[in-house]
Amino acid sequence: MKQLLSSLLARRRLSGTRRANIPIRPDQPFVAIGDVHGRADLLQTLDSLIQAQASGYPVVFLGDYVDRGEQSREVIQMLMEAAESGPGRVTCLMGNHERMMLDVLDEPGKYTARWLRNGGLQTLASFGVRLPQGGQNEVDALLDMRDALAEAMGAAMIGWLRARPLIWQSGNVWAIHAGADPAQPMAAQAEDTLLWGHPGFRKRPRADGQWVIHGHTIVEAPHVAGGRIAIDTGAYATARLTAAIVRPDDVSFLQT
Repeated sequence: MKQLLSSLLARRRLSGTRRANIPIRPDQPFVAIGDVHGRADLLQTLDSLIQAQASGYPVVFLGDYVDRGEQSREVIQMLMEAAESGPGRVTCLMGNHERMMLDVLDEPGKYTARWLRNGGLQTLASFGVRLPQGGQNEVDALLDMRDALAEAMGAAMIGWLRARPLIWQSGNVWAIHAGADPAQPMAAQAEDTLLWGHPGFRKRPRADGQWVIHGHTIVEAPHVAGGRIAIDTGAYATARLTAAIVRPDDVSFLQT
């Protein structure tokens, strides 16, 4: 009975209908999912909730599938399978954590320390790769770690991560990972801005009638305001993975 009640409570819409001065007008209803960060268990639970309330809708993941949580490998495998089985219906954007991981594969001496500080340790463990032996700054140790990680991932997975798009659009709603420069058209945003954010993103609303749905910045609760829809609820630490169901003039939320 406890599990049944928990399931029913989780399935409710968290925020109901949200209306704003700028109309939200996607070309069709869709689902966006916030930062997963190695929580394959939560992703499986959220998928069940989505199937119950938004089955058949296109789904866009907003990036940050790896690091911090313990199941990065499983998350990537799940997303690759979902994208392959539903071409055109499942889109997986790149987040800054995927970018950091790829940077380590390309230049381990330059980027490994930063990645490990930001959750890469858990990702290495999920692939069964040991920390660099002999210190992070020793080139041979870093190259050995990189080679072991690349072998564990395999060419197909690495190629899939490299191919992730930075932006996805439906009507006047744009899905990105981190942020957008409010002074620039959405189609002209810089890669670093989309992956890492912009100082004016949360301070100045857009003036072009466009909405931006994003992750990257952890919020206590998902919200809709100022042309922005924020849905990163810190799943790796809070166990609350959030999805937004975006329909014309309406945004509602599902959460584990």
